[in-house]
Amino acid sequence: MDKSATKPITIAIAGVGNCASALIQGIPYYRGQDASTMLGVMRPQIGPWGCGDIQPVAAFDIDARKVGESLESAIFAAPNCAHVFQADLPASGVTVQMGPVLDGVADHMGDHPEERAFRPADRPAVDVTQVLQQSGAQVLVCFLPVGSDEAVRHYAECCLEAGVAMINCVPTFIASDPEWAKRFQQAGLPIIGDDIKSQVGATIVHRQLARLFSDRGCTLRRTYQLNTGGNTDFLNMLAQERLGSKKISKTQSVQSQLPTPLPADQIHIGPSDYVPWQKDNKVCFLRMEGEAFGGAPVELELRLSVQDSPNSAGVVIDAIRCAGLALQRSMAGALTAPCACYMKSPPRQFSDAEAQQKLEQFIKISAHANGASTS
Repeated sequence: MDKSATKPITIAIAGVGNCASALIQGIPYYRGQDASTMLGVMRPQIGPWGCGDIQPVAAFDIDARKVGESLESAIFAAPNCAHVFQADLPASGVTVQMGPVLDGVADHMGDHPEERAFRPADRPAVDVTQVLQQSGAQVLVCFLPVGSDEAVRHYAECCLEAGVAMINCVPTFIASDPEWAKRFQQAGLPIIGDDIKSQVGATIVHRQLARLFSDRGCTLRRTYQLNTGGNTDFLNMLAQERLGSKKISKTQSVQSQLPTPLPADQIHIGPSDYVPWQKDNKVCFLRMEGEAFGGAPVELELRLSVQDSPNSAGVVIDAIRCAGLALQRSMAGALTAPCACYMKSPPRQFSDAEAQQKLEQFIKISAHANGASTS
């Protein structure tokens, strides 16, 4: 394949936080690396695109320290604290523009020391639809804070108006909502959502273990997953009223792997606390209790420690290229296989092994494929 002839997938980013930081660092980090020796990625190549064949062309945020700055500077501005693995970034030519605030900021976010607080810029919001159209963005990646339901829906509307595909990395239900999925279908646009799974994160590990209990004939009786972290995501989630969709998303993702869902009072999954000194380090404490042969008890406890934002970006970089394939093939609506593989709350749940198989089928479909989403 003539790589010099490959046009990059152009993306816009809504929310220039830690996840965006890891993604933007990763694009040049992997550009030009040999696929046979490339570490840390699931798929070095998807269609004609390698991990470096992605080009940011627009970015939106509302924080005063990011709006008006170049994208390559803004990703390192406080309160971002993502792991830095590619400090030397090429000039993007992208200036972070003021997005609509709407419900994007919880009331308590300003009540912290300057390096951790979150304060909107005193600027009018731009016309997001117009910026998307003028930038030439093909895909918008939504990294807005948990609980920003109104803001996420606003960006989804702008995608529909501008003719831009969407990857919804947050637990506001768009791709998994039949009405929204239908609107993207009718507009001829693909969408991948909702709520990104990490490469090796709390939910994917919990799902795998829940499936293991079931596959090995053990009955899971009760389980919890408690997560702590010190990034802006965890600070935002101190507001319990913003957590409804997040808890639903994570809980249903695990429940979907069980033959019979657990009673609501026997499963607890969700963010537990904000520990500032952890920064972007997310720690998961997981416990599972069940019964095996003869009713013998089985108990499992696990502690998982990860850098939260690169863990997310390692999945988003694949989702972007799957959205590129869908655009190339004139596919529209919620993409069944990429949604199931990459998201906690897809329109249709599968086991992770089955989702991987369906994704491979999706990637290998003839370039002449046309029509609705594939399974």
